[in-house]
Amino acid sequence: MAMSTWTSIKGCAPFAIWSLLAVFSAFPLLPIGRTLGSPEDKVIKGCIAFAIWWILAVFPTFPLLPIGRTAGSLVGAALMVLFGVISPDDAFKAVDLSILGLLFATMVISVYLERYQMFDYLGKALSWKTQGGTDLLCRVCLLAAISSALFTNDSTCVVLTGFVLKLCKEKNLDPKPFLIALACSSNIGSAATPIGNPQNLVIAVSGKLGFVQFVAGILPAVVVGLALNMAGLLLVYGRSLSLKPKEQAIEDSVQEKFNLANEDVNIASASFSFSNESSFLDDSDIEEKGRLLHVVQRNHSFNIECAGGERDNSGFRLSWKFLKEYRQQNVSKILFLLFFVTLWIGGGMLQVFEAGMGLAWTVITGALLLTVVDFSDATETLDKVSYPILVFFSGMFITVEGFNRTGVPAQFWRAVEPYSRIDSKGGEVILSVVVTFLSNVASNVPTVLLLGPKVAASAVATSGASPDKAWLILAWVSTVAGNLTLVGSAANIIVCEKARCEPELSYDLTFWTHLKYGFLSTLIIIIVGLPWIDLL
Repeated sequence: MAMSTWTSIKGCAPFAIWSLLAVFSAFPLLPIGRTLGSPEDKVIKGCIAFAIWWILAVFPTFPLLPIGRTAGSLVGAALMVLFGVISPDDAFKAVDLSILGLLFATMVISVYLERYQMFDYLGKALSWKTQGGTDLLCRVCLLAAISSALFTNDSTCVVLTGFVLKLCKEKNLDPKPFLIALACSSNIGSAATPIGNPQNLVIAVSGKLGFVQFVAGILPAVVVGLALNMAGLLLVYGRSLSLKPKEQAIEDSVQEKFNLANEDVNIASASFSFSNESSFLDDSDIEEKGRLLHVVQRNHSFNIECAGGERDNSGFRLSWKFLKEYRQQNVSKILFLLFFVTLWIGGGMLQVFEAGMGLAWTVITGALLLTVVDFSDATETLDKVSYPILVFFSGMFITVEGFNRTGVPAQFWRAVEPYSRIDSKGGEVILSVVVTFLSNVASNVPTVLLLGPKVAASAVATSGASPDKAWLILAWVSTVAGNLTLVGSAANIIVCEKARCEPELSYDLTFWTHLKYGFLSTLIIIIVGLPWIDLL
């Protein structure tokens, strides 16, 4: 009886919720609504819309409205417009096209890199002489941190999420610690350079910090934070990092040999069928089928040679014919990848001095170069782009902008500003707590835009405080604060959504799973890293 009652309530909940929202959104059009349409009403409506967006972003299968993160983000954005918190024109202007373009181009690049088998090479390099899951986790942390410092944390998470899932499947490892390691290490590593994330770029330009000055001032804290992050991951997830058992490896080897035996049978059947059919075919058909059969047998003989062929001291002996055929193709891939990486790094560094002219368009140019060099229809590649992530970010930009226009974050800062001055250790800690809270509620980029000039002005007015150090503290805290919750950073959401939507490798990284590790570890890393800011 109780179950049927709950089912009835659950079934009626969406209708009731949308009815209330419709009445609430139409309220300003009524005479009494126009009378009571004060700024305080917009604050209340904006907070309600933001709360709905936050709940649906954190709990995509929320029992009363299980519509997912993407649709929930659009609901939050639409409510901001319907409630009159932000105008339709301003809502479109709030969408950051440079970030969307960066994400889109990065996804296209990741598809081409997968097609060029670059992830296979990366997986072999990452697994080279590995001592087990513990060693592999530390390597993933280092790879994510270095890549984020050079290519931004969002791009790193787009490219590496699928690779990490594939690596965990091959090694029979639990993906959870590796996905958390990818997200957290990407955020920490991205703090090292002005091109690591959007808020760092804003800080470098607004604070007039040079590239070398920025890196030298914050790099010691990043190194300490990354070491603490790896130690925390090993402490929490160390027991689940064992590689696949020996029995499983033996079973996989037996299965591989069984598949090869089946291929022998299939090839023999094909040869028999070809010999029987040849008497009924034209000369051209016989020649074509014979050529196809020769290709199948040649590829199969190479698989046999690699799986169980002759060995020398260096491993399996590959035929010179195979190496001659594929050498040029592999060399061209490696050379083009090096060219692309050089272009990406050069353009990313250039944009620091050109005030934002380089990063997004550098990556878009790289994606177009890959498309042209591939010399084939790009429709299949574009179909593999995770468009729901782009839609989610569009809704998030509008919702966060509407919430900032309510004035709630600004009022909160005015209340805590006298206690958040960096002339003392206590003031630095309080400032870090404030920035961490706002970065997880209002997003890190709006927080930097809101607090950056105020924090720098406060440092100038305070004796013994350095404005440059204030900017660096803001960069460190606003970036690492993204690890506190799943919605605290765009990189976290990218990892979560990419992992959930990955074909055949899907994994659901929930809000609570991330919070169990992220909450305490983030606070520790931020506080321990503060003394290392501007130390050099």
